[in-house]
Order: sequence, then C-alpha cells, then structure tokens
Amino acid sequence: MLTALSIRDVVLIEALDLDFARGLGVLTGETGAGKSILLDALGLALGARADSGLVRHGAAQASVAATFDLPADHPATALLADQGLEAEPGEPLVIRRIVKADGGSRAFVNGQPASAGALRELGQHLVEIHGQHDDRGLLAPAGHRALLDAFARIDPAATAAAFRAWREAGDALSAARAEVETAARDRDWLEHAVAELEALAPEPGEEEALADRRRTMQRAEKIADDLEAADALLSGGEGGLSKLRQAARILERVAPDHAALADALAAVDRAVIEGALAEDSLRDAARALEFDPAAQEADEARLFELRGVARKHRVQPDNLAALAADLRARLDRLEAGEGGIAALEAGVAAKQASYEVAAAALTAARAAAAARLDAAVAAEFAPLKLDAARFRTDVAALPIDQWNAQGRDRVEFLVSTNPGAPFGALARIASGGELSRFILALKVALAEEGGAETLIFDEIDRGVGGAVASAIGDRLARLAAGAQLLVVTHSPQVAARGSQHLLIAKSHDGTVTRTGVRALGEDDRREEIARMLSGAEVTDEARAQAGRLLAA
Repeated sequence: MLTALSIRDVVLIEALDLDFARGLGVLTGETGAGKSILLDALGLALGARADSGLVRHGAAQASVAATFDLPADHPATALLADQGLEAEPGEPLVIRRIVKADGGSRAFVNGQPASAGALRELGQHLVEIHGQHDDRGLLAPAGHRALLDAFARIDPAATAAAFRAWREAGDALSAARAEVETAARDRDWLEHAVAELEALAPEPGEEEALADRRRTMQRAEKIADDLEAADALLSGGEGGLSKLRQAARILERVAPDHAALADALAAVDRAVIEGALAEDSLRDAARALEFDPAAQEADEARLFELRGVARKHRVQPDNLAALAADLRARLDRLEAGEGGIAALEAGVAAKQASYEVAAAALTAARAAAAARLDAAVAAEFAPLKLDAARFRTDVAALPIDQWNAQGRDRVEFLVSTNPGAPFGALARIASGGELSRFILALKVALAEEGGAETLIFDEIDRGVGGAVASAIGDRLARLAAGAQLLVVTHSPQVAARGSQHLLIAKSHDGTVTRTGVRALGEDDRREEIARMLSGAEVTDEARAQAGRLLAA
C-alpha cells in the first residue's frame, strides 16, 4: 500500500509530508483548495508526463516521493528485477521524481536512476485511479478482458502456450517458404552449374598435375638431343660403358697374377654396374619424354577448361570439386524443401487446431464468468439509484488476424441507462453522475472477487447526494475492508465513512498562496463534515447531523 507521500514545490504546495494507512482515507476541502494537486503529484511519481507548469512559482524544481510497503510476492518486485533495479526484501519501495523549471526531469527507484517508463510500469501494479474522466482503467475496453479473467480467476497460460507453438510453427513455415522461393529463383542457374561441374568432374590436385605434365612435354623436345648424345657416349660401340666392360675382361685375365689387380677389377665391376643403371635410367627418361602432340593437346584442353570454369565461379581450380559438392547439396535441399513445405503446413494446421481447442475453452469460461459478473453488477444498481440501467459483459469473437496469446475474444463492458435504449460503451452512454456510480458498482463487483490494492477515487460521488451518496460511502467502505482506498470527495456521507480524514486547505499571507493538508481528529472531522453539509456558515444543526453521520 501507499504509506507516505512527500511533496516539495509542486504548484501551490511548498512542503508537505503525508502518511497514509489502510482502509478508507478521505480527502476533503473547499472547491479550489488544491485537492487535484495531490493527485497530480502522485501521478508524477507514478510516471505521468513531466510538466514544468507543476513547479511552484519561483522554485528551481519540484519533487515528489511516494513510499509503498509491498509483500515479497508483489508483481512490482519481479518488475523491479526485470528493470535491473535493486529492492531489499521487506524494505519500503521509494519512488522519487524531480521536475525542473526548465522542463527536464529525473526519476529514482530506491535511490537508483530509472526512466519515466519504468515508473509508469510500476505504477500500473501499485495504484488504480478512477474518476469521472478516467480514460484508462474501467473505461478502457482494452483492459476489460483482463478484468473479466481476474474476476473469474481464468488462467490463459495453456492458450498462451498453444498460441506460441502455433506462431513458432508458422514462423518456421514462412522461413522455409522464403528459402524455397529464394532458391527457386536460382534453380536454373543451380541446375546448369551442377550439370557443368559434374560433367567436368574436377579432382583435387588435378590442375597442378596437368600443369606439371604440360611443362614436361614442352621441355621434351628441347632435351631430346642431349639425351641422345648422352646415350651415345655411354652406350655406343665407342661409349664409356663398352670400354669399361672391355677393361673388366682384361683385368679378369691378369688379376690372378697380381694381388693388387683384384681391387682394380672390383672397382671397374662397380663402375660397369652403375653405368648399366645409368643407361637404363637414360632410356626410361627418353621414353617418358617422348613428345606426343595429341596427348599434349588433350592435357592443355583439359587444363584450360578447368581454369576457365574456375574463373567463372571465382574459385581456385583446386576448389572446383568442393564447389560441385556444395552446389549439388543446395540443389538437393531445394528439391527436398519443396517437399518439406507440405509437412510444415500440416504442422501449422495441427498447432492451430490445438490453439483453437484451448481458446474455445477460454471463450466458454469467459461467457460463464460474464453472466456472473453481469448479475453481480446489477445487484449494485438499485442502491445506487440506477434501477433502469442494465449492464452487459460482451464477449465477441475476434477476426483471425487478431487472435493472440489470450485467446480469440474481445471483451467490453456495455451499459444501457434507460429501458429500450441500446447498449453502448460506458464512457459514451452514461452521464457524469451515472458514470461515477457505474464505475463504483463495477469496481465493487470486481473487487469482491479479486481485490485491488491501492485505489484512488477522484470525486466519484460528484453530482449525487442523500441516499445515493450514503450508498456510495457504504460501498467504498466495503472496498476498503480488503484494500487501501483514497477518495477525493465533496459528499459528507462519504467523508463520514473514512478511517482517515485529510483536510486540504488554501492559505494566503498577502504575498504567497499555499495549499496545505492536515489530518483531522474527531472534533475537527465533525466540524469539516458540518461545513460540507451546511456550506460557508456552519450551524449547530449541521454539527448535530455530522455527529450522527460519524456515529452511523
């Protein structure tokens, strides 16, 4: 609940520190005393637009600090964690806002800098403000579904999970279709490139091998004569190998006659063996270097083809084999993807069917809850002098493109104020006084099922009096039994119901006008309620009536 509000230099308020309690707190004062300033100041702390017009004349800045006590499991606690703001368990939550005279503003949560947006999100969990011209809360159709769900304790988690699964399946299908469409635009090129590369059948290292062989064949003609000359010197009739053999035969005959000749014979034999090896190698080389114009032409054609295709695809010739495999895989995925679309479409249809089952259960639960809520609200009409009014919770189907995690339903609270009159939105159908009472009836019905926490009613009793004002006070007191209520009121019947009474008054010292607030004790309360009953001149009769209201 809201436990304290500290205001500095806001409009007519110079310095004000207020403490609040649970139950029904009433704020009264003469017209123009500045009751709305308190709500503007609280709204500033809760993230309302920073307006330099709120800064008191002559002051450099205005500041507001609102203090709340929250249970550990309050939704605001999780929100603080999401925003990266620290909050000690069991410690008060202090929201502070500063507005400078030049229009700049700063916000703090427990002393930590925060954005105005973070304050607005927090405020939605901390305080509900209801008034005749409230365009949010109960008058905003966008929030009616959540209010009905809270009233009936409907949990849309299963529907939300089914919706997410349906959405994810749809996203996967869209992505697959986009991929197939993109690939399909390249299909002709892919098919041509794959056919070309597979016909070419490049192999890793092939270009280097062809280039080496081509260089060898180009050198063959140049070295053929040298090889022939070397062969003649080595193997011819007068060649070195022939002479070595002749020398070996001579040494074989004379070696037995002299021991030293054995070593000479062995050396010549080794030379003959090495010479024979050299002869074989020369002939092998000559055969390998035999120039074949047809083979050279074929190798060159293959080499030039490999290099041309490589340039076309902007890769190295050695990477052509890998490119062929990659393009083949892309083509295979394209063909498989076209077949996989049908499977994904079937999956989307199945997920949608599951969502529709869950959403239909939600719709049925909401329809049943709507009937209960309508009856609960209608039960409040007679005491509030709305006997001719009718209330209806309209649960209608949304178009498929608006289905969401909360189901397929649009929920709106509708009223009819006269017999035979059509139903319409609260804000359009009800007049000011009726609208206040409709809001109170609806709030009572909703609160009795779910409960709110800190509620503020801004002159919700304007335009009514007597028994109706008494009925309003009774219902506000009922709401306050399970929550904290602050009511800005002109009604003595409502003021008498308060467990805390704050009087807002304006003072003037001849130079400066100020707004102040003070808590009233029993005697002061009686006097203030008497003033509300009688006007400017408080009579004994008014004081007696005030006493009776307080006693009641």
